[in-house]
Amino acid sequence: MIQDADAILKAVQQRQFQPVYFLQGDEPYFIDTVADALESSVLPESERSFNQTVLYGKDTDTAGILGQARRFPMMSDYSVVIVKEAQAVADLESEKAWPFLEAYLKNPLASTVLVLCYKHKTLDSRKKLGKLLAGKDAPGAVLMTSKKLYDSQVPQWLTGYVRSRKQQISGGATALLAEYIGADLGRLANEVNKLLLNVKAGQAIDEDLVQRMVGISKEYNIFELQRALVQRDVLKANRILTHFAANPKANPLIPNLTLLFNFFTRLLMLHQAGPNPSDADLQKMGINKFAQKEYQLAQRQFSPERTIDLIHLIRRADAQSKGIESGSMDEGEILRELVWLILHPVPAAAVD
Repeated sequence: MIQDADAILKAVQQRQFQPVYFLQGDEPYFIDTVADALESSVLPESERSFNQTVLYGKDTDTAGILGQARRFPMMSDYSVVIVKEAQAVADLESEKAWPFLEAYLKNPLASTVLVLCYKHKTLDSRKKLGKLLAGKDAPGAVLMTSKKLYDSQVPQWLTGYVRSRKQQISGGATALLAEYIGADLGRLANEVNKLLLNVKAGQAIDEDLVQRMVGISKEYNIFELQRALVQRDVLKANRILTHFAANPKANPLIPNLTLLFNFFTRLLMLHQAGPNPSDADLQKMGINKFAQKEYQLAQRQFSPERTIDLIHLIRRADAQSKGIESGSMDEGEILRELVWLILHPVPAAAVD
């Protein structure tokens, strides 16, 4: 049967366990969350040493996994077998192992909870194992596919995660975390957990707390540089560049280029959306309501043609950061040149 992470976690809370969980997909956060919930919930801690086994894909094979799964529990209702990095099991989809795997999946041991964590990829649904798990011939097996979130979905997920911890977060703090960290849910969850340790009862996570605890300088950060570019504030932009150059470890070039690239890519989408895009359209572009004024100003400052030029210049800076046609320029000089080119009407073709 096919289920999502929320449905599985709800069932686990109600102690409704299935014999087999196959957790696959590109977003490891949901796979880890479900596996951790099963690892900590099926057995009490006193029973885990005898009845809970953790295997690693590169160190086992299908026969080893099934051998563990067929063991009966000792003085317990369940035994738990967790296979981490199951995508590394060399013979998982081999013809030789298939008859044994098929036989177990169609008739699993009811007292075993077998969890396979198949990260960063998915089974081919046209092949035998994918078909069996997605179909009705293995009713005791749950198939979960974990997909990466789009950038536009991150704020909603972030708000929901904080609420699940019975806390609140301001819209500005949500936007800042979503923009700065992006769709890396594991890192987002870790940062939120750190923030929650520093929130007083009844206090919401706000922008000031995010800036202090996540390590975003209040005055000298990529968002302030972005704002200076949109406002064509040359003095402010140069102050920020000087700070970046003096603190290169805290302000690495590649993440800053990524954020600038994302900004101008969204700006280009905004240009292409017409004069009055709806809130739903803006959300799909990843433009939250707290950033709309800045994007509207940027839309007036940079024409569609100029925006395309700027995206090209950012890609050029990215290539330079990797040593392509950069000469002896360091990261600070690459960013300084890029900012100068953005603030001055130099065609991208003129610098190629």
